Formats: sequence, structure tokens, C-alpha cells
Amino acid sequence: MLNKIVNKSKIALTASLCAVSLHTMAEELQFNVAPPQLNAQTFILMDYHSGAVLASLNPDQRQYPASLTKMMTSYVVGTALKQGKINNTDTVTIGESAWGKNFPGSSKMFLNLNQQVSVADLNRGIVVVSGNDACVALAEHISGSTQVFIDSMNKFAQQFGLKNTHFTTVHGLDDENQYSSARDMAIIGAHIIRDLPEEYKLYAEKEFTFNKITQPNRNGLLWEKTLKVDGMKTGHTDKAGYNLVASATSNNNMRLISVVMGVPTYKGREVESKKLLQWGFNSFETFKTLEAGKAVSKQTLYYGAESEVPLGVLQDGFITIPKGRNTELKARFELDSRHLEAPLVKGQVVGKVIYQLDGKDVAKVNLQVMKDVEEGGFFSKIWDWLVLTIKGLFD
Repeated sequence: MLNKIVNKSKIALTASLCAVSLHTMAEELQFNVAPPQLNAQTFILMDYHSGAVLASLNPDQRQYPASLTKMMTSYVVGTALKQGKINNTDTVTIGESAWGKNFPGSSKMFLNLNQQVSVADLNRGIVVVSGNDACVALAEHISGSTQVFIDSMNKFAQQFGLKNTHFTTVHGLDDENQYSSARDMAIIGAHIIRDLPEEYKLYAEKEFTFNKITQPNRNGLLWEKTLKVDGMKTGHTDKAGYNLVASATSNNNMRLISVVMGVPTYKGREVESKKLLQWGFNSFETFKTLEAGKAVSKQTLYYGAESEVPLGVLQDGFITIPKGRNTELKARFELDSRHLEAPLVKGQVVGKVIYQLDGKDVAKVNLQVMKDVEEGGFFSKIWDWLVLTIKGLFD
């Protein structure tokens, strides 16, 4: 598959520590595969493993997120559970602010004042039945107040690099200072799936019964027989229109995340999401190109305790391309600096692997240092300085 590997040095050094991520230019190129036409103000289709954007319309346009907000609420809850700050068996006493009567005409799990409810039930109330009351109850339980909890939501938004998202509520009821975008919601969805697999399992549950009231999950695609949808979240307000984030897998373990926002009808958000997901699975394939922990190159290292350093990825690298074109894929790697110099830290990004189709760059994966390398001794550093000085005379 990798027909050509070329070492092409660049001038600027960008040696920052970060996890492996794949950046694609697929959104601009579209691979010459015509995307479907959707009746939505904004949408995006993203491959979960590679991060490739396969189709989009106004993906960075700020929208009212409505109950899609609860995905970030869920992320904060799931993180607190994962870190042991709270437990599913903890009991929460429902106060005035979380009383179901405070949310007339909106989605809720029908909490009663002073009722004793487990964290597990409240979490399902958020994820499965989109309960506004459950959001307030858990936010106050975890953070002491909804505002402190909202601060945590926005901190995660910053950590994820979301440029068009800001939260002012825990539930998503319209606020002029609360907004998100299709791209940002797809990224939040990917983080839930990747970081919190136990939390994500809740998104596949089709109904939830509480206080003898059974409510279905509003994500109708969970019942769709032509797709393997296992999440994620719906949202609706008069200002937002109908929103839906959906994630589905294929038989070859490809996973797609779709986001449609501002759809005019309740059923329409399912129709448009289904159209988008089916097109993605029919048109593209995703496969692993780089294996975690396996070096793809050894490069000369200067000023170090060792003369060479292995480069590769610490997490599996994936790429998404049109179906049947994997034999046409070419790749090269580029270093960010002309010479690698110690010290280097495991995971440090020192270059990238770039993939091409039809002579165009379509994706890139960060190339990382596979081990720590300390600085060398005084005499070895003097020798390397002499070597580089002589090299510089002939460059």
C-alpha cells in the first residue's frame, strides 16, 4: 500500500507533546465523491477512527444545540464516575431546583421533590430520556452548583479544541450565549465513545422506566434495521430546530459519526442522518495504516546519548478513502526540522506521515518519538557539533 516513503526535511521545529491524531483534508477535497443533499441548516459526517470529514455543510456555523448539550453533561458525569468521584450506587436527594415541576413542557424524568434517586438512574435520565431535571440533580450532586458544573463543561470544550462551543446551561434550553456547531458536536461524540466506553453503553438503551413511567429513547435510529446505530443524542427547541448526533458501525468495524442540526421536522432528522450514514458506508472504507508501538523509521539523532531514535505512533493510525482505492494510496514522511536533536521525550511529535491520492495530500498522521532519549556527554556533543557544522557547509 505504501508505494513510496520519502524523508523530506522542513525548516521549522514543532516538537510538542500530544496524542496521535489524524488530520484530513477530505472536507475540502471531497475525494470527488458527491455528498448527499440534506435538508438541514448544518451537518457533518466524520469517521471516528481516522477523524476524516467525509461530507459537511456549514460545519462550524454556531447553532443552538438544544439537548445535544447533554452530551457534554454526560461527559462530565462519566468522567466523575470513571475517576471515582461519584459512584452509580450513590443516592441523591432531589432539591427544589431539580424538581420536575420546574420544567413544564420540556423533557424530564419526572423527579419528585425530596425523592431519593441513585446516580445510575439519574445518568440514564440524562442520556436515555433527556431529562432536564436529571441534569440539574446530577450537576448539583457532582459540583455543588450548576454553575461550577457548567464551568467543567466549558473546560472540557477548551481541552477538546472546540472553537464554536460555549455552554451556559446543563440541559440545553435556549440561551443566546449558548452555542455549538456540527463539527464540535461530532468531536464531543468521539470523545464520549473513546474516553468513556461505559458511559457510551447507555446511549444504546431504547427506553427507561422511572416512577412507573416508561419513556423511549428519542433517537429513532436505534430501531433502524439497515444500520447498526448504537447512539447518540437528539435535541429540539423552537430556535434550534431538530438536531441529531448518531453513530453507527459497519461489518468491518468502521464507525461513522453524523450530526444534523436545524432540521425542520422531528422525523426529518432521522431521515437525513440515515441518508448521510448510508452514503458514508457505501462510499468509503477505513483501515489501519500505522500500528501502535511499531517503528516505521529510525532517524539519526544529534547531541544525544544514542545516535539513532525510532519514530512511529503510540496509538494506531487510520485513514479513510473511497472504497477500492487502497492500492493507489501513496505515503511519505516529513520531519519538522532538518536534524533531530536530543533531548527527546517519548510521544514527542517530530514530523508527520502524509498520504496522497491522485497526487493530492488527503491525510496526515503525526510521527512520534518512540522512546525517551537524554542528552549525550560533553565530548559526544562536541563531536556532533563538528559534524553538523561540516554538514552545514555543504547544505
